[in-house]
Amino acid sequence: MERKRATYAELEALPDNVVGEIVDGVLYASPRPAGPHMNAYSRLGYELMGPFTKGKDGPGGWIIGDEPEVHLAEDVLVPDVAGWRRERMPEPYRTPFTTLAPDWLCEILSPSTKTLDRKAKLPVYAREGVRHVWLMDPVARTLEVLRLEGAQYTLVATHVGSTPVRAEPFEAIELDLPFIWGDV
Repeated sequence: MERKRATYAELEALPDNVVGEIVDGVLYASPRPAGPHMNAYSRLGYELMGPFTKGKDGPGGWIIGDEPEVHLAEDVLVPDVAGWRRERMPEPYRTPFTTLAPDWLCEILSPSTKTLDRKAKLPVYAREGVRHVWLMDPVARTLEVLRLEGAQYTLVATHVGSTPVRAEPFEAIELDLPFIWGDV
């Protein structure tokens, strides 16, 4: 028997205290981010906004946002932070969602979402041509940098701990990992 595919109406009916996503026809409802998760994506966005969105002490050229709703074919995804190069998205979208795949995104891993992020969402991101994906774990203090090569991701680097790093595609600046982890 074929399973019923989740609908957008089912996603919209979820309570406000969860993040809903549809991946391969399955509705996933994840709890709103806890402190370390929320802290990490807010601080990561802050680190990237000035140099890459505003061009302050950096090259500019990006639109970066927290928790954008991205519709990719029949999948509805909500990465924690995502970015589009301005040549592909000259202005921020003005609708509740976009159908343009990001050029880069970051999933903040938590116990309730890490399997979804790694197993279900990564293949969708690869299928849609998202060039760079970061998997960040604020509790383990790790940053995995992935690059799309062909149809799958290659692990470019794993950064562990609190040493500032440069990570593609944002290697023009040094990321302050202790700030992102919430140490300062």
